[in-house]
Amino acid sequence: MSSLSFALFFSLLSLLFPFISSSNSTTTTIPLSLFNTKNPSQDFYEKLTHLASISLARANYIKKSQDSPVSTTPLYPQSYGGYSITLSFGTPPQKIPFIMDTGSDFVWFPCTTRYLCTNCSVSSATSQSIPTFIPKSSSSARVLGCLNPKCGWIHSNNPKSRCQDCESPTNCKQVCPPYIILYGAGSTGGLALVDTLDLSNKKVPNFLVGCSLFSSKQPAGIAGLGRGLASLPTQLDVKKFSYCLVSHKFDDTGKSSNLVLDFNASGEKTSDLSYTPLQKNPVVSEKNALSVYYYVSLRKITVGGKKVMIPYKYLTPDSNGNGGSIVDSGTTFTFMNRGVFEPVLDAFVKQVKGIPRSESIEIITGLRPCFNISRQETVSLPELKFHYRGGAEMTLPIANYFSFAGETDVICLTMVTDSAFGPELSTGPSIILGNFQMQNYLVEFDLKNEKFGFKQQMCK
Repeated sequence: MSSLSFALFFSLLSLLFPFISSSNSTTTTIPLSLFNTKNPSQDFYEKLTHLASISLARANYIKKSQDSPVSTTPLYPQSYGGYSITLSFGTPPQKIPFIMDTGSDFVWFPCTTRYLCTNCSVSSATSQSIPTFIPKSSSSARVLGCLNPKCGWIHSNNPKSRCQDCESPTNCKQVCPPYIILYGAGSTGGLALVDTLDLSNKKVPNFLVGCSLFSSKQPAGIAGLGRGLASLPTQLDVKKFSYCLVSHKFDDTGKSSNLVLDFNASGEKTSDLSYTPLQKNPVVSEKNALSVYYYVSLRKITVGGKKVMIPYKYLTPDSNGNGGSIVDSGTTFTFMNRGVFEPVLDAFVKQVKGIPRSESIEIITGLRPCFNISRQETVSLPELKFHYRGGAEMTLPIANYFSFAGETDVICLTMVTDSAFGPELSTGPSIILGNFQMQNYLVEFDLKNEKFGFKQQMCK
């Protein structure tokens, strides 16, 4: 780490201030909108190709996630397909946008006036255009101490290994070590703070949040909604959360919906939702990252009403944590292992009759199959349906799994897999359900009753 980075880290040591009290509420609603890096020079071809590439990069990272000496979280570096929320931290509150991510378990924001962001896709290409949190402007911000149990949420839970500069277990001035978060093509790093999270009807003091001092290819903070101790739902003791993802428009639409945090959920089911149990996460040595994800039991996939023959090993996690399906709001296009994707692709190719494939567009976008419908008066595409344990069925609208490629009359399946060259990437989840497939779906994570619910509806 450079001397500049260390200087930035230790410049925060003057931020030791007291906390304020909290109030109680049962439900909090937070506006949810499409996250857009607003690069006007990028055409639709580039955007579609970019979404495919970052979906694959994120899938590769999730599938390879293992423990390491630094804290890690599976993130995509820049996105035209992410969804953001705005949270207020500090006293007085400072509003900061975050990308909502159910596939990670840490909350961090760009921090201080010295925040550095390299290779970030923002309109003016400078860190000054990125909203940052200013710790010195918050009377409730404090740097996290090394012996604080919350330091063990992002580092080793053994104080002796992480707090080697402490004079004794009772006399320690060492701060929690800096964190480094790695992801597909970028990174971020900073110091852990505790500060007040100011929700619309609830103040939460002593909330653990990352104060990132530098990032690469990550222009916004991340609000991790996964299962870990440091995640937003866990720290808030949320019993259930839900959201509805507005339709993807690759340019900024201004539309938004809500992320709803329920602090006092009952055992009753939400009306009209289909439910499937959340699976127990795999417990594998040196793969604690698997404990963060939301696993669901996918029993089968049908295309045009016909069952796709998928080997069982892809549908259920094995003793090494390989296989199974997760739901991930941070992934754009759904990822499928090659052993799952190829049979699905073959099913579409066999059932889409009389419409030629466009191999040139497949090469450009990295998506397949792509069909040229320019000479078709009407187009009929097979229905895609996911069947989950307990009888829940997710019948996707065509707009959720096919998209036009650029200004052409070519449509492509918006799902990705690993390269056809080389061995299959077999580690980690086999299927990662992305947010593109969840457009205009109300989804619910019932943490109290360990259920995942969904229904199709227009999100406003």
